[in-house]
Amino acid sequence: MTELEKMMSGELYQATKNTEMLDLLMVTRDRLYEFNRLHPRDVEQQQAILRQLLGSTGERFKIVQPFFCDYGFNIHIGEDFFANTNLVILDETSVTFGDNVFIAPNCAFYTAGHPLDAEQRKQGLEYSLPITVGNNVWIGGNVCVMPGVTIGDNTVIGGGSVVVHDIPAGVLAAGNPCRVIRQIHTPEE
Repeated sequence: MTELEKMMSGELYQATKNTEMLDLLMVTRDRLYEFNRLHPRDVEQQQAILRQLLGSTGERFKIVQPFFCDYGFNIHIGEDFFANTNLVILDETSVTFGDNVFIAPNCAFYTAGHPLDAEQRKQGLEYSLPITVGNNVWIGGNVCVMPGVTIGDNTVIGGGSVVVHDIPAGVLAAGNPCRVIRQIHTPEE
């Protein structure tokens, strides 16, 4: 199994000395450099670059510059996706966003992690776990979502939260660590 395959499957992998992975990172950085330097009104070219970079997109989406990710091809965004400025996605494995997801400024989604064992860290070993965000989710400013987290449909994550565990559907959750504050009731209820 290659280091790239290990990375995508959640096993420990060596990323810092792997030329294939480093080359992929540089290709992504080149595309992001181009994207982030475009005039803000050049939406057509921005979307063209993002469609080439990301694994899949809906028809309607917007990511406000600047944007940073590691690989891009592991990121899947649904319809009517909006991410405000300074979005960071470390997509060593899949990061999936449903439809109607709104992300406030300065948010980060990290699939990559490092072992607790110092000897493994010194060897440059890492792991990655997927992140899934459901439909109709609003994520407030300065939120960090950590490896392996799933956020359910119709949920709101309050600003400044650090999401280290799964968050169920239909709730307001906030804090560090992020926890459920209350259920969100729809107007029909």
